[in-house]
Amino acid sequence: MDILDFYVRINGTATYSVKLNAKINSSIKLLSKNPFLGTPTDYDSIRALVTGDYQVIYEIFNQLILIIMIWDCRRDPEDKVIDKRIR
Repeated sequence: MDILDFYVRINGTATYSVKLNAKINSSIKLLSKNPFLGTPTDYDSIRALVTGDYQVIYEIFNQLILIIMIWDCRRDPEDKVIDKRIR
């Protein structure tokens, strides 16, 4: 289940999901203009941009930004596995 579906189910309405989607998409558009906006991670080419309670985790390739995951920062950080998702 993705984040947006989760909030629709919990809240019984899509209002919050629509706002959250717009906020995350706005952050992704910022990344398209400035790929190094996010904070570096333990991996050289991977960065994380915080947007509200979420991190947009992404990898920078030559002319490409690959969104690896959208992470809810309220979750246990031990559950965040990045290295198995790249390449």
